[in-house]
Amino acid sequence: MQLRELEILAPAKNIDIGIAAIDCGADALYIAGPSFGAREAAGNPMSDIEKLAAYSHRYGAKVYMVLNTILYDNEIESAVKLATQAYEAGCDALIIQDLGLLRAALPPIPLFASTQTNIRDVEQALLMESLGFKRAILARELSLEQISAIRKSTNIELESFVHGALCVSYSGQCYISSRVTGRSSNRGECAQMCRSSYNLTDNRGKVIVKDRPILSLKDLNLAGYIPALADAGVTSFKIEGRLKGASYIKNVVRYYRGVMDSFLDGNQTYKSSSLGKLYGGFTPRPESTFNRGYTNLFIEGTRDSWSSGESAKSTGEYIGKIISTAKDRRGNLTFRYTSSNRVENGDGLCIIAPSGEVIGIRASTTESREVITNEQVTVPPGSLLYRNYNHSFEKELAANMPKRLISVFLTITCKNGITSVKAVSEDGREITLAIEKRFEPARDSALVQESVARQLGKSAGIYRFEVKSFIADEYLFYPISELNEIRREIATKLDEMEVQNAGEPAGITGELPGSPGEPQITAENSPARYHKAKPLKGQTPDYRANISNSLSKELYMELGAKSTDEAFEISPPEQAELMRCKYCIKFELGSCPKEGSRTKYEEPLWLENGGRKFRVAFDCNKCEMVIFG
Repeated sequence: MQLRELEILAPAKNIDIGIAAIDCGADALYIAGPSFGAREAAGNPMSDIEKLAAYSHRYGAKVYMVLNTILYDNEIESAVKLATQAYEAGCDALIIQDLGLLRAALPPIPLFASTQTNIRDVEQALLMESLGFKRAILARELSLEQISAIRKSTNIELESFVHGALCVSYSGQCYISSRVTGRSSNRGECAQMCRSSYNLTDNRGKVIVKDRPILSLKDLNLAGYIPALADAGVTSFKIEGRLKGASYIKNVVRYYRGVMDSFLDGNQTYKSSSLGKLYGGFTPRPESTFNRGYTNLFIEGTRDSWSSGESAKSTGEYIGKIISTAKDRRGNLTFRYTSSNRVENGDGLCIIAPSGEVIGIRASTTESREVITNEQVTVPPGSLLYRNYNHSFEKELAANMPKRLISVFLTITCKNGITSVKAVSEDGREITLAIEKRFEPARDSALVQESVARQLGKSAGIYRFEVKSFIADEYLFYPISELNEIRREIATKLDEMEVQNAGEPAGITGELPGSPGEPQITAENSPARYHKAKPLKGQTPDYRANISNSLSKELYMELGAKSTDEAFEISPPEQAELMRCKYCIKFELGSCPKEGSRTKYEEPLWLENGGRKFRVAFDCNKCEMVIFG
């Protein structure tokens, strides 16, 4: 039985962070080029992406370039040029949102449907498959049951977010930033309105929640669901964070590498999509880098508390409770806390007062369970203490990186005085060296075998060697310098050979259980690219399609779309649905009618921020919340 490949997909803000992610065990990267990358502050020159692809391919890892903003007619030509450059730079796929690109003259590179295309049901996944996408990047709000249903009805590869920040709105369907600031989230310019503080009032003006980031969600953490997601049909496990720094990426990627390796160890169904194992280096601690607290969101098909609480910023790891405070004559704060966790000099601390006030400080001096800070703030006893910057751990992340090494297995034979070394890498590359130098016979055969196994069984470059067998009609004495040279020569020759699985995105290899037996549509034979789009028997999108150019409008018309209205960014309606969310304020407040609670407030409810008011409505049949402008 052919094993299904699984990949850990890591974000890369730039080439250095991308290399760090590969070194910490990522199977694939996603990164933006110079433009159209849905993160205005995370663009990269194509020369860097070409270098990153070459580095990643040494491990059989992939690089996917994001080209996932909506495009205007005057941008299509530039986007196609960028796609061609990505193909020539060695990128393994493009992640796109704008379906107009399917009608453009793209190079023969696999296409992934961005999460911005709002894939949250079977019909939308089928649409993406029919258009020739190789992979569908699923909405974050899906349950295991919903993912399984998509898997059973399609052949398209499935990618799912497993870690990182959560948007409160369905991706691609948020227009509040565009409405308020003119900065479109579909154009890579999101102003993160969901992280702002709001007053929530009822229709009489009664304040229900005051000055709180009520739309800010905790961060996603599905590390415990890797096996279940794989069995549901997910092949790519995505970490969010193209704006995150190197320490965050290193820590989180290595953490998921360890989780995945534990799952794959001895598994007869799945395997890693890239090469190499990690040796040495830091021990990951995901709680010690940026997080707003963690949630598994809707993966179980049930709701929990998803709100990040009093703060939209990183609270970090919980330390303990503050029991006493004092100030010196200069106003510097000293406090004691209860915990077995020690705070150290230079740590960044987040304190949440009983009132809900969030206070950030830096620890100047620490002793036992006492902290002194030079910052002049007031902290009441009973406050909760968190550490959101671990000074010593950050230093370790920078200085103690693991080594990622590809296994190479050696078979050594010696016959008639000629030594032959056959090397086979874990991906199947083979090299045989014949050494015709004459060496002196050895007196102790056991000692020779031990010495050869020890010297050749070291690492060279990105390879870790292991002697599997040594058979000889006469054992010879090999100088250490000669053995070291053999190892280096094998490493050099392996570098010159193409990795066996490079260039093919991870995913489905062979027919999946429960999948239709039809051949998978690929980007190369996409009906949308080379033929007229084929309608899906009335199954057309029932959401705003973000149509921002003539190519995408033409495509949707042929699909039989109910509406081909222009994108919000081009023609914003006066009254509009700005957000549609699985998250529900009523549920968070304990007022969900489906949970048997009665509404305590006169509706509609309103969100107020900076003199602006947004009406909050509840589509209880779909179990969704809607925010109108």
